[in-house]
Amino acid sequence: MSVYTELVGQDAVVEQLRQAAGSGAPSHAWLFTGPPGSGRSNAARAFAAALNCDREEPAARGCGECRSCRLVAAQSHPSVKLVSTENVTYKIEDVRQLVTTAQEKPQGARWRVIVMEDADRMTERATNVLLKAIEEPPPHTVWVLCAPSPADVLVTIRSRCRLVSLRIPPTEAVAQLLTTRDGLNEQQAQFAARVSQNHIGVARRLARDPEARSRREQVATLPLRLTSSSAAIEAAGSLVEMTQADAASTAEARLSAEQSSLRRSLGLEPEEKIPPKLRSQFKKLEEENTRRAKRAVADSLDRALIDLTAVFRDVLSLKLGTGAELINEHLREELTRYAESLSAERTLAGLDAINAARTRITQNVPPLLAMEALMMQFLPGRSRA
Repeated sequence: MSVYTELVGQDAVVEQLRQAAGSGAPSHAWLFTGPPGSGRSNAARAFAAALNCDREEPAARGCGECRSCRLVAAQSHPSVKLVSTENVTYKIEDVRQLVTTAQEKPQGARWRVIVMEDADRMTERATNVLLKAIEEPPPHTVWVLCAPSPADVLVTIRSRCRLVSLRIPPTEAVAQLLTTRDGLNEQQAQFAARVSQNHIGVARRLARDPEARSRREQVATLPLRLTSSSAAIEAAGSLVEMTQADAASTAEARLSAEQSSLRRSLGLEPEEKIPPKLRSQFKKLEEENTRRAKRAVADSLDRALIDLTAVFRDVLSLKLGTGAELINEHLREELTRYAESLSAERTLAGLDAINAARTRITQNVPPLLAMEALMMQFLPGRSRA
């Protein structure tokens, strides 16, 4: 099976990467860009596997079945480093470590490949550390960076990378993948693909997790239920509490597992008191957990705002009479009534307000404050963001 399985509907990109992997002399630095759901991280990992695939025939590079491809898929290949961050930004120490790793010769492979997801989360200082390594890379190293768009990466970096642009796959292609690979029935797959706006990972979660579907439904119907300032403030609080609780639950479970693992590695019993000289290691885990939780809340809120954007796009489509299928087709009746109470100008103002909220949560504005400002814009009579 090809490692490019998840790049549905992107045959031109798959062929480009196959040819590069089979050429024997790929570019030393790549930049994979595309909106959320386009599969840029999957494409980068697939390309890393293809570069070191054990099959000799170029057409078979990235077979997904050889030992090398399986190791990459399991994130345990000694010469393929897959890097991501759960913090708001990459730490400069992490980038320095990557630069050191890039100097090492590959072990039992043709290439040392470093895949850096969320390259847009590098600070300018961290980017400058990486720049030197990309300008003068060792002959055996290939860098693969991922970002939403070329503009999200400093020009000094993107000018030295070969660009691969991905797009969101069509609804039918995502639904077919969910049906054939994940065993969903056609109705489930179509619904999940449509409301996820063709994001494969989100679609899979919505199809399998009733609680995730329920949370999305609550978000999508928020504007339809707001009639007063007090209701708007309450809705903002509920939305933030929901995302914080979800993030805290996940973070707590992960911290507990990491602490247990650290105890075992240090030879400590589960209930044994931590010696003073080892407390700094546990303190570091707690600090990293706090940063992860903050990032998780921001990401969850951003996903909710994407769902709200879909609602207002549907409303605008109804206002303009486009006749197109709605993202929230199952809410057509409710959205039609809501559209009757809005002008096209107010609908566009709603979209502007959502975009402003998405920007604010990336600029360290307190989530509750950002959501309260947004919900107030959804009240009847409001006309500007």
